[in-house]
Amino acid sequence: MNERRVKLGHLVAEFATPGIGHILAGAGAEFAFFDMEHSGFHHETVKSVVRYVQAADLPTAVRVPSKEYHHLARAADVGAEAIIVPMVGTAEEAEALVRHIKYCPRGLRGVALGLAHDDYREGPVVEKLARLNERMCFIALIETARGVENVDAIAAIDGVDCLWMGHFDLSCSMGIPGEFGRPEFKEAVDRIVGAARKHGKALGRLVPDVATALAEAERGFDLICYSGDAWLLQSALKDGIDRIREGLRAR
Repeated sequence: MNERRVKLGHLVAEFATPGIGHILAGAGAEFAFFDMEHSGFHHETVKSVVRYVQAADLPTAVRVPSKEYHHLARAADVGAEAIIVPMVGTAEEAEALVRHIKYCPRGLRGVALGLAHDDYREGPVVEKLARLNERMCFIALIETARGVENVDAIAAIDGVDCLWMGHFDLSCSMGIPGEFGRPEFKEAVDRIVGAARKHGKALGRLVPDVATALAEAERGFDLICYSGDAWLLQSALKDGIDRIREGLRAR
């Protein structure tokens, strides 16, 4: 989070398999974006997947399904190294969310040490809490018109490590679903980019293709999540099947 170089990752929303971490690492990914919001995955699955990805020496960012304390704290407890929270709209909300995932003195998260999130190890309590607070990252999803309106104040909050632009929800919130080329949408993205730069925060988004990734990296996005597991499998499978059928027809 502290490096402004481009880091490339991948969305996992379907294939929570034991090999997924090594598959991502073998492809050159630098982080996993594990989605609970739209996948139906529960915390038991997250706990396993974090270990699968950790075994491949990759960090895991988990998008929780809501802003509720129990979703954030539990994802942190099972080992997520970053928590991605949807629909962050105000600085006050961001501050409350940071307190949900940080231990005292920064936050109010319930303490349970010697479990998954600290590798089941013993250690001095104060030192351990400080280390876990330093390790845990908070990613604010800016995906509403209200979030854009307040993005500068959100980015200014100590403990907000990254602004993540949610392009589809943002376009819907603005009343222009999927119309990413509209001037007002581009202006909204510019405000998110500007806030991240001003406050020295990481800047992330999901991209559907290589061209978008390159354009957004040039724009200042440094956490780029390239596509998702189900979409890439389907696309590659369709391409192969289509070409086989074309070859058979040509015989």
